[in-house]
Amino acid sequence: MADRHNRDLDRKPAPLPAPLNSKTVDSHAHLELIHNSEPDSPLLKETLDEAASVGVDRVVQVGYSAEQSIWSVKCAEAFVGRVLASVALHPNEAPVVDDLEKDLQVIQELAKNPRVRAIGETGLDFFRTPPELQEKQKYSFRRHIKIAKENNKALVIHDRDAHRAVLDLLLEEGAPEKTIFHCFSGDLEMAKECVSNGYFLSFAGTVTFKNAPELRQAAEFTPIELMLVETDSPFLCPMPNRGALNTPAQIPHTLRVIADVRGISADYLAAAISENSERIFGSFK
Repeated sequence: MADRHNRDLDRKPAPLPAPLNSKTVDSHAHLELIHNSEPDSPLLKETLDEAASVGVDRVVQVGYSAEQSIWSVKCAEAFVGRVLASVALHPNEAPVVDDLEKDLQVIQELAKNPRVRAIGETGLDFFRTPPELQEKQKYSFRRHIKIAKENNKALVIHDRDAHRAVLDLLLEEGAPEKTIFHCFSGDLEMAKECVSNGYFLSFAGTVTFKNAPELRQAAEFTPIELMLVETDSPFLCPMPNRGALNTPAQIPHTLRVIADVRGISADYLAAAISENSERIFGSFK
C-alpha cells in the first residue's frame, strides 16, 4: 500500500479502459479507501460492477490495521463470489499502534474466518520506519508469518527499501507455501531470487511507468505461473492515467503492458492470472 497519509484521495477516478475478453482478478486493493464507505455500500458495489464490466470480476480486499481488517472481512462476506479478504497490520502501523499484542490477536482470530484467504499486507518498510522502530516491525512480520503458516493462508508482503532484510527474514522463519510480494518493486536480480524460492510476484501500475524499465524486465522474466497483477487501489494508477484515483477497473492497462513486454496477448495473460489467483486464494464463491 502506498502512503495513505500523504495522498489526496479526492482525485477523480480514471476513465474505464477497453474491456478484456477474459475474466481476471485484482489481487490487491484497498476498497475502503476509495469511498470511505461501509463494507456493503452501494458505492462499493458500483466500483465492483465497473471493474467487472472491463473483465475484472474478482478482487482481494487487503487490510492494513485491526479495524480495517475487520472491514475487509465484512466486505468479503457482503460480496461473496466477488471479494476475498486478506488481514494484517501494515508494517508502518505495527510499530506505532497502542497495543500491538491486542491487534495481533485480532488478526489471529480473523485468520480463522473462511472468507480470509491471506495474511497481509505485512513485511518491512525501511523508507518510513526509523531505525529505532525496525525491530518492532520485524517482530510483527515474524508473528504474521506464523499466523499464515498456522492457518494455511497465503502471505502478502509489503517490501519497501528492505529487499534484503525481507528475503533474509523469510529464509530464517520459513516462508509459507504461498508467499506473495505485493507491488513488486525489486529489480531483475531480486525477481530471480524470489522465483528460485517459489515466491509469487504481484505487479501493480508502477510497471507501466516510464521510469520503471527494471520492473518491466522483472515482469518479462517472471514465470507466468508465479505472477499476479494488482491495482493497490486507490493508489498507483497505471499509465495513461497516472495520478488519477485508482480502482480495480484499471487492471487492463497493467495487464496490457506486461503482455506486450512478454509478447503474448492480454487475454491469455488475464486468464493465467485468474487461474493463479484461484490457485493461491481458492474459489471466490
